[in-house]
Amino acid sequence: MEQRRVVVSGGGTGIGLATAEAFAGEGAQVIILGRRAEVLSEAAAKLNTAFDADLVSWTTADLSDVRQAQAAVEAIALHGPVDVIVTNAGGNVAAGDDGTLAGIAEGYRRNFEANVLTAVLLTEGLLPFIRRPGGRIVHLSSIAALRGPGSYGGAKAALHAYTFELAQRLGPDGVTVNAVAPGYIGDTEFFGDRATPEFVKARVDGTLVGKAGTPSEVAAAIRYLASPEAGYVTGQILHINGGTMLGR
Repeated sequence: MEQRRVVVSGGGTGIGLATAEAFAGEGAQVIILGRRAEVLSEAAAKLNTAFDADLVSWTTADLSDVRQAQAAVEAIALHGPVDVIVTNAGGNVAAGDDGTLAGIAEGYRRNFEANVLTAVLLTEGLLPFIRRPGGRIVHLSSIAALRGPGSYGGAKAALHAYTFELAQRLGPDGVTVNAVAPGYIGDTEFFGDRATPEFVKARVDGTLVGKAGTPSEVAAAIRYLASPEAGYVTGQILHINGGTMLGR
C-alpha cells in the first residue's frame, strides 16, 4: 500500500500527539500543526526517534488566521495529496468572563475562532488536495457540544453541523467525514490548573467505567474512522465518554 499522508492540527500534545503517534506507528507520513514551534519540534523528534524513521514533520500556524492557514495549506500541498485530515486544534479559550455583554461576546468569539475556524479553514484549504476516493476527515468535538459550557459547547456543536454538511458534499467523491466527541480525558493540557484531585474525581465519578479516558483511546477511534475499513461510516459523531452520556 502507498504510504499515506496524514495532517493533524494541534498535534504537539495530548490527543493530537497520540493521534500522530498512532498514524506514524502505521508508517504514515504525518504533518503536525500548531502555534508553538518548540512543542511541535520536540513532539516530532520524539516520535521519529521512537519509530527510528523520519515520519513526522511539523509546521507552525495559528489556523484561525486566514493568512497563516493558507500558508500552512500551501506548505502541505507542495508534497502531494493528503489522505487524512484530523482537526484537533482548539480548546476552551474563554473559560470565564466579566459578566458584561462585551465580555460574553468576546468569549463566544474566541471559542468560535479557536474551535470552528481552525477546523474549517484547514479543511477547506486542503479539500483540493484530499485523495479521491478514499480520503478521510475527522473533526474533534467534545461532550460539551451536548451539555455545555455555552461558548465552548456551542463551538463544538457547530462542528457537528459542519461534519454533516461536509459528509454530504464529499460523499459522492468517496471521501468520509466524521467527528469524535470525547468526554473527560486525562493526560492533556486541556484543564490546566483546574484539574485538581477533586475536579478529576467528579468527572471520573460521572462515568460508568470509573476511569478517565486516555489520549490513546481517542486516537484509536480516530485511526479507525480514517481506515480503509471505515469507508461506510460517514456523517457520524462518535462519542467517547465512558458512558457519561448514554447513547449520545
